[in-house]
Amino acid sequence: MAPKHQLELHVAELLRHLGSQAGFEATAVLDGLATSTARVPSHAPVAVSVTAESTANGSVSVNGTVRAPWVGECRRCLEPVEGELVAEVGEVFETRPVEGETYPLVDEMVDLEPMVRDAVLLALPLAPLCRDDCPGPRPDAFPVEPEADEPVGEAEPDAAAPRRDPRWAALDQLSEGDD
Repeated sequence: MAPKHQLELHVAELLRHLGSQAGFEATAVLDGLATSTARVPSHAPVAVSVTAESTANGSVSVNGTVRAPWVGECRRCLEPVEGELVAEVGEVFETRPVEGETYPLVDEMVDLEPMVRDAVLLALPLAPLCRDDCPGPRPDAFPVEPEADEPVGEAEPDAAAPRRDPRWAALDQLSEGDD
């Protein structure tokens, strides 16, 4: 049986010889790899480099690494940030998989895609930073714009008053309704 996609591995020969190993390397584009704070860009390749080994009871152990680029926003300053994730994998594929513990081995084929998806999603940063000492938003980079109903040019703004980041405007609206 031929593989359906580049992350399927035919393991019939491995299963015939207990303890035999085979290396496997591939790249694949997997859509939908995202969390609320980071994601793998669409059309970005995910690289897989693993060794498959036949083990007792007709199962296959797969160990190696998964690499993928990621993008997101800095949790402090909201500037774009990017990086590369490297996830170590060590999983078992068997004909009777245990939900949440092992992956299925079907017709002497190992489909690595579910394992790769899980590894990438677990390795994506939950709170990315552009740098460790990021100070957060820069108020000078976000000048306050006059409101539409505010007269322009009649009153001089108070030079001592700090400028407010416009991203806080939604919270200002919430507090106005709490009379």
